[in-house]
Amino acid sequence: MKMEHVGIMVNDMDESLAFYQNILGLKLRNREWLNDTVELAFLFFPEQPSVEVELVCGNKMENEGIVNHLAFTVENIEAELLRFKEAGVKLVDEKPRSILNATVKIAFFQGPNGEKLELVER
Repeated sequence: MKMEHVGIMVNDMDESLAFYQNILGLKLRNREWLNDTVELAFLFFPEQPSVEVELVCGNKMENEGIVNHLAFTVENIEAELLRFKEAGVKLVDEKPRSILNATVKIAFFQGPNGEKLELVER
């Protein structure tokens, strides 16, 4: 019926929350301990509150699943890349790439846990 959430394993919950909130602009909906070793945090964009990013912090990182990357829509990709660079975000692409007959611009960057993230301007 709809996209619910995407789960991302993280090493440090506080560092990851700061990144997803301060750099990407998501809002924290809930943060709680699932058990003695696993902490969860659910974030969302105010413009799209029904879809969440779930951060999962446990006693070890899992390397399972086949999700390749998480993408975020932006209005001005060049401005966002400059802002990210100034904030110390590790950019995979310093300049956007044009795809789909030059109708879409994309650029990849890394989250604080090495997760592959993408900006998309349509």
